[in-house]
Amino acid sequence: MRAGPLRHRCALVQETLVPDEGGGQERGWVSVRDVWAEIQLPTGRVESVANQLQAAISAEIRVRYARDFKAGMRLVHKTTGNTYLIEAPLASNERDMLRLLCSSVTNP
Repeated sequence: MRAGPLRHRCALVQETLVPDEGGGQERGWVSVRDVWAEIQLPTGRVESVANQLQAAISAEIRVRYARDFKAGMRLVHKTTGNTYLIEAPLASNERDMLRLLCSSVTNP
């Protein structure tokens, strides 16, 4: 039996306010749900656009279509712990798959 292209188990996480020990709240990353994904790593680079540094895309991730993928959310690979920031979710014409253009971030 062969694994298909969506063979990477990832957690979709979003930034929310979570309670801290002092009774207040702080920003933290909370898991939304687990997803199966195909991760491709094209070459990444930083580009200068209008004298500003723009984040280059370091990963292209394909997942099944769902409306809860939004720019600014993160995908965390369950096995390696690599974290990817979703820069742009792009739906296919048939609305059956999403192409997530992501940049790598350091793990918190």
